[in-house]
Amino acid sequence: MTRRAAIYARYSTELQSQASIEDQIRVCTAQLERDGWYAAETYSDYAISGATTLRSGYQALLRDARAKRFELVIAESLDRFSRDQEHIAGFYKLMSFAGISVTTLAEGTITELHVGLKGTMSALYLKDLALQ
Repeated sequence: MTRRAAIYARYSTELQSQASIEDQIRVCTAQLERDGWYAAETYSDYAISGATTLRSGYQALLRDARAKRFELVIAESLDRFSRDQEHIAGFYKLMSFAGISVTTLAEGTITELHVGLKGTMSALYLKDLALQ
C-alpha cells in the first residue's frame, strides 16, 4: 500500500528567494523518503503572507484534503501553513477530521499542544511585525 503524502511550502515576501520554495520541497521530500512515504501532491504559495488563507496553493491543499487525496501533510514548520492562531486551529481540525496526520520538520508530528503554543507564537510574531 502506498503511503501518500502532500508537501506544502510557502514564503512570505518578495524580499525572499523563490529558491526558498524549492529548498522546502527538497527537504520535505527527503524526510518523506526516509520515512517510507510518497510525495503524491505538492502545494506552494510564493510571496504571500501566512496571515491570510486566501492563497491558491493553500486552498488547493484544503480541497484535496477533504477529498482524501493523501494521508499525511508535511511542511518545514507549522507557520508555513499559517501564522494566524485561528487559521492554524481550523487547519488542524480539518486535517484531523479527514484522518490526515500533520507533521513538520521543525516540530515533528503536530498535536493540539503545538497548535496552541505555536499558534500563539505566530500571532505574536504578526503583532510585532505590524508594529515595525
